[in-house]
Amino acid sequence: MNPVQLIASRYLFSRKHVSLISVLTTISIAGITVGTALLIIVLSVFNGFFDLIKGLLLSYDPDIRVEAASQRLFTPGDSTSELLADIPEIRLYSPFMEGKALLAHRGRTDKVVEVRGVQPETYFQLIDMDQALLEGEHNLSVQQGRPGIIVGNQLTGQLGIGPGDRLSLLTAEGIQRSLTQFAGPRFYTFDVRGSFYLREVFEGSVVFIDLEAAQRMYNLRGQISGYDIRLHNIDDADAVRDRLQTALGDDFRVSTWYDLQKPLYDVMNIEKWSAYFILMLIVGVAVLNIVGSLTMIVIQKSRDIGVLMSFGYTPVQIQRIFLRQGMLVGLIGCGIGGLAGLAVSWAQQTWGLVQLAGAESFIISAYPVSINAVDVTLVVAGSLVLCLLASWYPARRAASLIPSQVLRYE
Repeated sequence: MNPVQLIASRYLFSRKHVSLISVLTTISIAGITVGTALLIIVLSVFNGFFDLIKGLLLSYDPDIRVEAASQRLFTPGDSTSELLADIPEIRLYSPFMEGKALLAHRGRTDKVVEVRGVQPETYFQLIDMDQALLEGEHNLSVQQGRPGIIVGNQLTGQLGIGPGDRLSLLTAEGIQRSLTQFAGPRFYTFDVRGSFYLREVFEGSVVFIDLEAAQRMYNLRGQISGYDIRLHNIDDADAVRDRLQTALGDDFRVSTWYDLQKPLYDVMNIEKWSAYFILMLIVGVAVLNIVGSLTMIVIQKSRDIGVLMSFGYTPVQIQRIFLRQGMLVGLIGCGIGGLAGLAVSWAQQTWGLVQLAGAESFIISAYPVSINAVDVTLVVAGSLVLCLLASWYPARRAASLIPSQVLRYE
């Protein structure tokens, strides 16, 4: 064994008697263990909630969205469609048009809704409408002279409507036209073909109609709001965004799934890393005991240090002995704490041991957990760096001892 490692282990794990030094060392290891385990568990829970919210949002949000940069609508060109079709990372893309309208049912105006005009054959694959559909069908084509519409489950409950009923939509442009032309407002009538559920975050006031029907209703033929894009691998979103932005130029704005909900995702990341730095204080307090215990070892073993120097050990080697002791404490604490944190996180992920309060009204019953290898590495690396920094002062003090003076007074 390396002499430096042997001496460091001997000083740290001496079995002669229980002393204040050994007590402080045990406290240091226990503190690092608890801090490391808590950090891994808490960060895993934050990751779990992030993945949960991300999954909810991506049931409606695309991986990438292309929109006009300076205006609400634009006329698509063949070059844009060809560009999207030529990118191999893109699995599916679909144009859409969105706007607001007043929804009228049984002769009364009931609710302001977000109207989304889509191409059903592509867009409903993009958001997996087959899985989201609760009743009816997602056929938006014209039948018996009327186009189809599908509405959110919450809206059907509020208005008491279902497949087979008729709804009317009135746009702001229609209201303005009626005022300027002194005529009654023009309502566009649709047959309710089905209802869907895309999480309560989204589906409350969204209705889907055919893209061409939306363009006629808003009197904007041939124009769209943008393209929604689904990728084969969501991890390619940033690279595909950059490629599209370069090809389309400044006239278009290309956003990834993160950009579309950036304030929410940013807040969740800030909360996660704030918790990381706050919980690191636990490790920091435990690490302070390393300073005390190693300093006491330096004072207690000053004669031994003088003897080692007289045998030819250099100050650098003496310094390494005490740095190695601090690292041993960190490795033991991080090893036990890391395994404990991973074990608890895995158990929660597998069996849902800790339940959410009021889970009967939420979409999950237990705290979600997602173990991230990068987070675990950062926790262990951060704890070890703190241990190394705490060992630096005692190590420097030991290396600065003068053998002749230490042995003379001993």
